[in-house]
Amino acid sequence: MAFLLSCCILAHNMTIFSDIGRYLLMLKGMFSKPENGKMYWKEFIHQCTEIGFGSLGIVAIISVFIGAVSTIQTAYQLVTPLIPKSTIAQIVRDTVILEFAPTLVSIVLAGVAGSRIASELGNMRVSEQIDALEIMGINTKTYLILPKIVAALLMIPLLVVMAMALGIWGGRLAGVASGIISGSVFDKGLLEFFVPYNVIFALIKAYVYSFIIASIPAFYGYYVKGGALEIGRASTKAVVVSCILILFSDYILSALLL
Repeated sequence: MAFLLSCCILAHNMTIFSDIGRYLLMLKGMFSKPENGKMYWKEFIHQCTEIGFGSLGIVAIISVFIGAVSTIQTAYQLVTPLIPKSTIAQIVRDTVILEFAPTLVSIVLAGVAGSRIASELGNMRVSEQIDALEIMGINTKTYLILPKIVAALLMIPLLVVMAMALGIWGGRLAGVASGIISGSVFDKGLLEFFVPYNVIFALIKAYVYSFIIASIPAFYGYYVKGGALEIGRASTKAVVVSCILILFSDYILSALLL
């Protein structure tokens, strides 16, 4: 029994190392001279539209409600009159900027944009469209994967910045509407003890998460084998692995940069 367990663990570890190797080779294979600049530019704009504008609604809704809930729960815990109410705004501001906007929004985008990338490439692989492009002499890694990663690096940080603003606005709206805090006191609290580095740190996290959200699903979709069932499994695995890596990198970046 112990021998069989050891064999299973060894086989699993070998699979992980094999996937890491193929992932690194995929990234290496992306960097080649474009065959047709206009074709690549068109694909880049298409991916910007899909990743950015396609996720705009869900990001806006989540951001507003995250800020609103943060204000209400912070006010619930600050029951002592010794702490000024402007502290609520400070806590909501820092919480939204440092954690909620970059990390939670990126996890949502891993499910929205990541699953779409994996299923799109997986469908192209299963239907042999990728093979047809390679026969035509097109570097499919450069044409299909690189525009997705570059578009994610451009659009996702913009979505994170928008999530910061909407999250703080949602917190202010909830505080004023519920009578917890006045608008003037909330605005005063936003300016108190503000650290600009927090925004820079959040953007660093956003760029790291953007690369994960685009590259990991692209890897699983590009190398999928089988049919529709395998495409679904690859999409699910891509989202799970992306979320785990986002949370892991969140801890590493926080330990290194804060």
